[in-house]
Amino acid sequence: MRRSVALLMMATGGLAFASGAASAASLVSAKKLEINVDETKTEAERKALWEKVGGWCAIKEWHPAVAACEESKEGADTFRTLTLQDGGKIKEKLVDTGATSYRYAIIESPLPVKNYEAQFSVTPDDDDLDEINVSWSATYDPADGKDDKEARNTIDGIFKDGIDSIAAKYGNAKGDDGKKDDDDKK
Repeated sequence: MRRSVALLMMATGGLAFASGAASAASLVSAKKLEINVDETKTEAERKALWEKVGGWCAIKEWHPAVAACEESKEGADTFRTLTLQDGGKIKEKLVDTGATSYRYAIIESPLPVKNYEAQFSVTPDDDDLDEINVSWSATYDPADGKDDKEARNTIDGIFKDGIDSIAAKYGNAKGDDGKKDDDDKK
């Protein structure tokens, strides 16, 4: 009897472990922008850039697909509803905040993804004192009936458009490929 209970517990534990692994998001997207700054003012410039791009609803100021952003509260939770240029709506929940970062999850959206959680941040560069990084990354799964390629292409496109817009507005930047943007050729 003890052996049967032990086997049952092991089998149940294995199922719990397997189901936990299956629920983890399977796709990752990320986009980073390096912005050149005066190395004696890196921290001040990082904070100044965060003031422009990092507010919970500041996305409407820099992302070309976002027509409007409305912040709301439900109990202790903070949400934003993004109205897209095409009229679609995305509801996102603020999960965590830092001095110059936030994490959020998509609650409702027309996008071909589910289990979506992302982070947006402005940080000092790890190896260049005269650069700050704007980073946007997410983990997610394709929505039911959608494939990995469609989900990834959609999120990669959203991140590219947003980061490219920040680069155009705040200039003197290099994208993920290390090449300077056209604004730098002045």
